[in-house]
Formats: sequence, structure tokens, C-alpha cells
Amino acid sequence: MKRLTGTVRTYSWGSYDAIPDILGQEPDGEPWAEYWLGAHDSSPSTLDGTPLNDYLDAHPDELGQRSRDVFGTKLPFLLKILAARHPLSLQAHPDAHMARSGFIRENEAGIDVNDPQRTFVDDWPKPEILVAMSDFEGLCGFRDPHETRQLFDGLDVRTPIDPVLGSLTERSGPAALAETFLDCLAGDDMRRQIVVEVVSGAVNHVGEDTALGEFARTAVELDEYFPGDPSILAALILNRVHLKPGQALAVPPGLMHSYLSGTGIEIMADSNNVVRGGLTDKHIDVDSLIEIVDFQTQEPRIMTAEDVDPGLRVFPSSHDQFRLWELDLDATRPTILPASDLARILLITGGYAVCSSSQGTEEIVHGQAVWIPAGEQVQVDGDCDGFLAAAGL
Repeated sequence: MKRLTGTVRTYSWGSYDAIPDILGQEPDGEPWAEYWLGAHDSSPSTLDGTPLNDYLDAHPDELGQRSRDVFGTKLPFLLKILAARHPLSLQAHPDAHMARSGFIRENEAGIDVNDPQRTFVDDWPKPEILVAMSDFEGLCGFRDPHETRQLFDGLDVRTPIDPVLGSLTERSGPAALAETFLDCLAGDDMRRQIVVEVVSGAVNHVGEDTALGEFARTAVELDEYFPGDPSILAALILNRVHLKPGQALAVPPGLMHSYLSGTGIEIMADSNNVVRGGLTDKHIDVDSLIEIVDFQTQEPRIMTAEDVDPGLRVFPSSHDQFRLWELDLDATRPTILPASDLARILLITGGYAVCSSSQGTEEIVHGQAVWIPAGEQVQVDGDCDGFLAAAGL
């Protein structure tokens, strides 16, 4: 068991204080968007100054035999704190086959892995789960097309919208959603005018406690950060999702989504593959969107953790790369951490914890994390909240 130090990722959409508050650090004026705990080559955490990926190359036995049998010497999961001050790009993530083929294709094309035009930066899939630590807002999955058309019609847009949105109701199935979504990404003057009128009409409904009111608020919020962007129309085809602290959102490969605001914990496969579909000035790879995105109507999958032991709950997951437990302990309820035959990362997000094993004791407070190798059984005492991550095998 060793202290683990994560890496901070700053992006324009990040919060200035949410992650520093959790880590017990002073804000530095930069937008701290993510805090990574893992061994991804682009931002590995460190153990006593040694990058975790390098450490695992030298100590592969700490991953556990079950993990090594499936994933080799790679740590298969990545644990993050995410804090969104304003909306992220519309995006989806590839499955294993699409990640491998896309990564090989771009390598063969000679596109440098750091090139802004690059889509696949590694050859791994990226399913993920986000657990809300605060009230959290997002967009996730395509709404029923007929409901979407009714919402647009409720805004009384003067410019004819059928040239852009007609496919929603004139056709059926994934082809209709795909055609409409991709058509919304075209940046011509007609679509920009429709966005202006959609937002103008939305202002009249933002105070309503109705589906139209929520739709209108989404349009106005997105326009605040992406004024006149035609991809706002694409974003408005998605469901709005609200998470309360402790609720989790499952994001499988192919699911179009965007996080709008809030702070949460993410657990995912060890990948940084993001296929963007709007609300961004970064590269939009339309061909990859067509290949990757699931253009089916689907409701967001919101879930809560299931009790395992007093003070310990697990989030349902079918992915071999990761599993996530939530800790909520008081001083009278010590617990033995599960998955002792696998490598784990423990992050304390509130209070304090005393972690004991045959190898020694670590006292950790909120914002601190430890690396726990396979084969080390750890008991946690204290009054704390936190998260434990391991492979999902």
C-alpha cells in the first residue's frame, strides 16, 4: 500500500475550485476539469515520484494474476474526479473493435498521436460510469423523435425547420436520427438563423416547469457558451438528465452525451478516446461518428449503488475493465476492502481513514489516495467517504 498522487487536467470547461476543494488544495486560477488516478500513458499518477505505468512495468505482479491473464501488464481502469463549470463537447466513445481499428487506421495514415486532427489516441474502448458528487446536469441518449419535434414546434420558430429536422418524423429508426443529427452539424447561414430563432423563442419558456421549459433552458444555456452554434440543434435532440449526489449514469460505448455542469467521480476503461459531435472547436470526425454512435432512441440509465456490507456499496457494471465501490463509514464501522486479489485504488473524498494491512498503516484524509496491490488485504477504519476502484473481473 503506497500513497498515490494523481494528475490534474485543465480544460476551458473545468471548475476553478471544485477539485481543489476535494483535494484540500488552494485554487490556482486554472480551470481544473479532471483529476486522474491511473496509469494511462498520457497522464499517469505517481508513486513516490515514479509514474504508475513505469512502476507496473517493473512490478506487474501487483496487478493480480486474474487481471494479467486478461489485460497483461496494463492497469485496465482509470478513476477520475470531473468538475464541469460549463458544457463539454457532444461526444461518444468507441467499443473495443472500433478503438482498435480506428487506432490502426490513423497510425497507418501517419497521423501523429498528438495531432489535433487525431480521433483515436489509444486502442482501448471507453465505457464509463459517472457518479454525481453534487447536483449534476447532462445530456444523454436520443429522445423520441416525435417528442423532440413537438418541443421544437413549441418554440414557434419562424424559419422553416423541415429542411433540417424533417427527417425526425418523416423517417423512422436510427437512419432518421443519424440523418438529422449529422445535418445539424452543417454550419451554413440557414442553420445559424434557426439556432438564433430557437434561442429567441426559448427565452419565453425558460421559467416553465414543463418539458418545454426544460428544453428551452437547455437551448439558452448552450447558447450562452456556444452562441449561434448549429450543433446546439444536435444537442437538443438528446435527453436532459439530472443526477442527485450518489446517483450514477452509465455511459456505454456509442452513447452520445455531454456533461453540462456539476462534480462527479468517473470510472472507465483506461482510454482517452473521444469522438466529438458538436459544441466544440476541436476536430469532428463525421465518418467515425457514423461508425461509432448508436443512433437508437434510448432513455438515460440512472442507477444507485447496491449494498455489499455496512458502509460499502457497489455500482452495477458489466465491463471487465472496471468496478467501483462507494464507501460511507463512521468510526464504529471498519470494513475490509473487497477484490484483494486485484490491484485497487482507494480515494478518500471526505473525512479521514486509517488503512491497515500486514504491510503497514496509512492515515489518509480527504483528497488523498492510495495504491493497493493485489494480495494485500486492507481494513479501513475512520469516519470517511470515498471510492474504491478495481478491475471488473
